[in-house]
Amino acid sequence: MNLIISNSRNQPIYEQIVEQIKNMIITKELKEGDSLPSMRLLAKELHISVITTKRAYEELEREGFIASQTGRGSFVKPQNVQQIREVYLKEIEKKMDDLISLAKLSGIELSELIDMLALLYKGE
Repeated sequence: MNLIISNSRNQPIYEQIVEQIKNMIITKELKEGDSLPSMRLLAKELHISVITTKRAYEELEREGFIASQTGRGSFVKPQNVQQIREVYLKEIEKKMDDLISLAKLSGIELSELIDMLALLYKGE
């Protein structure tokens, strides 16, 4: 598994792992039934604590992306399209909240934000 973590990001390492594995599942790089590396192996490969990988796997399981079986490992669960959409919507809302706060601090009006979003969405 090719995960890239950075200590210089403000995001905790376990969240970086969760985000990247979720993306691999959503983009079908990891498919239903695929096994994930053991927590110990992933920790060794990334040079991080097993506690960090355990936390990431627990989060992925809590969100319904993987299932862990004692003695067998962790596997990608079948994905519900609506569930994936909800995950994306939640992430978009979080980023939009940050964007709105920044816009308000800098005096940017809603109409300007809408225009910027429309241009960026169209790729102009």
